[in-house]
Amino acid sequence: MTIFSAKNAVRAIAALAIAGLATVSIGARAQDTDVKGKTFAYITPGLDLPFWRHIAKGVETGITKAGGNVLTLDSRNDASAQLKNAQDAISKGVAGIVLSPTDSSTAPSVLALAERAHVPVVIADIGTNGGNYATFVSSDNEKGAYETGQKVAEMLKAKGWTSGGFGMITVSLARKNGQLRTAGFRKAMKEAGVPEVGLNQLQRYTGEEAFKYTQDMITAHPDMRALFVQVDVASLGSAKAIQAARKNDDLMLAAFDGVEDFIAMLRDGRLAAFGMQQPNLMGEKAADALVEAAQGKTPPKSIVVPVVVITKDNLDANMAAVKQTVAF
Repeated sequence: MTIFSAKNAVRAIAALAIAGLATVSIGARAQDTDVKGKTFAYITPGLDLPFWRHIAKGVETGITKAGGNVLTLDSRNDASAQLKNAQDAISKGVAGIVLSPTDSSTAPSVLALAERAHVPVVIADIGTNGGNYATFVSSDNEKGAYETGQKVAEMLKAKGWTSGGFGMITVSLARKNGQLRTAGFRKAMKEAGVPEVGLNQLQRYTGEEAFKYTQDMITAHPDMRALFVQVDVASLGSAKAIQAARKNDDLMLAAFDGVEDFIAMLRDGRLAAFGMQQPNLMGEKAADALVEAAQGKTPPKSIVVPVVVITKDNLDANMAAVKQTVAF
């Protein structure tokens, strides 16, 4: 009886030890998933564009809400700078990365680097041609551009301008978002019977670059009736070129993204419509998904944020959302 009791005592002690180890293990895992005080990185193509600054602001809001800190790194639209930013972020021990790639073909190298270091990545906009990531947060680019095109087509028909054709100034078509925006607007114009007469791809994403492309397109196609520009700052350059060519009464400008200037431009007719993304919201959703991934959870693989088409007619009704999107 005594021997039996001793054996039972040993077993009881062993069981307590195992339970204690389990408690320590669970506690360690819980501690590892705590993101408070940890640093996360946002790697952006270029902070010169308001859109990326809004995403950065949204990422900061989301990470700060979870108790973390954000390191924002500007790739200046250069793939090598982007890779170096990723290396620097990983060497600093970041708990996760929100990546807006310079284009879809450059993202896989960053994703591979992060995967080797066991650092989770959430992609915010643009997209990737491959690689492993936790979540892809995007605007509904194709639908947004299609609905923008539908609105422009409706205005062209009302003026009897469907025969003059349309042009596009796009983001790089190496970017998934550029492919989708182009396809969406093109589809709407095809359905309306408006021919495509020209296309230029942005490389520097500046107003000056778009000004030159617009001048060249107007010279080559003087009867062109609509122009779709897929970036906000570039749209401002195109508006100046249209004004310089005295084409404000003959050529409709449609845009994507959004800057504060668009409000006045809609009111005075320099802009017909724009597909308004919601970058602040995109940044917050990217941050929330990254926090989940850093905690060992599985966030949704894809999060799509709607695009709202804004015109002079619905501007006032959407003013609260417009100001949140275009103003700082």
